[in-house]
Amino acid sequence: MFSNVTSMGIFGMNSFMVDIEADISMGKSKFDIVGLPDTAVSESRERVRASMKNSGFEFPHTHITINLAPADIKKEGPIYDLPILIALLKASRQLRCDLSESAFIGELSLSGEIHHINGALPMIIEARNKGIKRIYIPKDNEAEASVVDGIEIYAVSDVKQLTAHLGGGKSIMPTVFKGFDYKEEEFGETDFSDVKGQYQAKRALEIAAAGGHNILMIGPPGSGKSMLAKRIPSILPDMTFEESLETTKIYSVAGQLSKGVPLIRKRPFRSPHHSVSAAGLSGGGTIPKPGEISLAHNGVLFLDELPEFTRSAMESLRQPIEDGTVSISRVAGTLTYPCSVMLVCAMNPCPCGYFGHPTKKCTCPANVPARYLSKVSGPLLDRIDIHIEVPQVQFEELSDTSEGEPSSVIKARVNTARRIQQKRFEGTNIKSNSRMTADMTKKYCVMTDGASNILRLSFDRLGLSARAYDKILRVARTIADLDGTELIDVKHISEAIQYRSLDRKFRQTT
Repeated sequence: MFSNVTSMGIFGMNSFMVDIEADISMGKSKFDIVGLPDTAVSESRERVRASMKNSGFEFPHTHITINLAPADIKKEGPIYDLPILIALLKASRQLRCDLSESAFIGELSLSGEIHHINGALPMIIEARNKGIKRIYIPKDNEAEASVVDGIEIYAVSDVKQLTAHLGGGKSIMPTVFKGFDYKEEEFGETDFSDVKGQYQAKRALEIAAAGGHNILMIGPPGSGKSMLAKRIPSILPDMTFEESLETTKIYSVAGQLSKGVPLIRKRPFRSPHHSVSAAGLSGGGTIPKPGEISLAHNGVLFLDELPEFTRSAMESLRQPIEDGTVSISRVAGTLTYPCSVMLVCAMNPCPCGYFGHPTKKCTCPANVPARYLSKVSGPLLDRIDIHIEVPQVQFEELSDTSEGEPSSVIKARVNTARRIQQKRFEGTNIKSNSRMTADMTKKYCVMTDGASNILRLSFDRLGLSARAYDKILRVARTIADLDGTELIDVKHISEAIQYRSLDRKFRQTT
């Protein structure tokens, strides 16, 4: 007796259809699963066996062969438990119904309950794209699944409920999207109005948010670098639906999507500890998972105490932050995860933190500050658009009782600048000035003669690289957008060059 049930598989961010073929034949009791299964899939035998018995069905004590096609792609995880069980029920004639346009994904418990799985969202989207009309998923995945239209989604709690529905008994109603009446994890009630002083740093962060630029803050301990970074999400532009869907898919695959949250609408803010490995940042593992840089997709990746990160971890960011994607190669194939992030870094000027401080003496030996700063390589520094000093806040500024400019006002200016960029790059996959190609930079970063002369002089005097030249132009383009002008003028290019001065200054100390 033979049956065929459709399921879905996932490899990285990509999903594919899987045919679950079940054959029950006479012979010695045996249960084989073929089709390149991993250990978790092979262990489905025992979960399926117990689930069938505890759900009131008879397990066939004959020779059972389950084939997962296509057989040349590795099948990973417990997501095939449910379709294997349904295929066995069909093959043993304990379930009689037409499942030709249906798909099943889900992990089983021994009691027959259907548990949450990772990666449900991209699998459901792919099922819809492949013409599947109905898909049956675990109840715990209902929220994320509800955002997908064009396919009937049935969220089920256990095998008994599912088989009753399929057999014509008590019906399950398809999942309906209930809107955005839910709470996401907050970043805390942080607002730029809480920040005292640091006007230049706040200006630099506004420019970075408006153009999606990477930024490095250098200053002594207690100057407010971390406090400023944690407030960046409050001024970033609202996510589009496409951005939310992209980010939610990553969190779904990584198993980090909060229960009851159908769609991530707040831009991620990831702040890994400096002890994180290169694989933890960029992604990897035996079964590759998204790293911190992918989990920060469409949001902020904050690296505090940058020189304390290992050299390999810092260097692993060079290609991803430039390309907006990270590739992980394994024997089974190459996985690619999106990682379009705003990289925000903070560091002290030396191990004690007071090198160059106007009032506090640096206690580091003579060559230590230079060695400390040299931990951040030139190529990585080149990829950071804005370098800004964050000095110690003065008493007069701290004791000032007046209210600072709130995040909502700054965000309004950022949104205006982003709308200009959206119109500029309409019809392309570019979303901000920081992602402009070389041709776009040449086309859209048109300078006045005065601005061009200043940039030429600065390029020669500061010894800037070609990449730094492009970064200055793109930052100047963002400053001009905030100013509402099309041409890049002297004041725009001068301010952009100012944000590269640390590049030269700190290289002189190394």
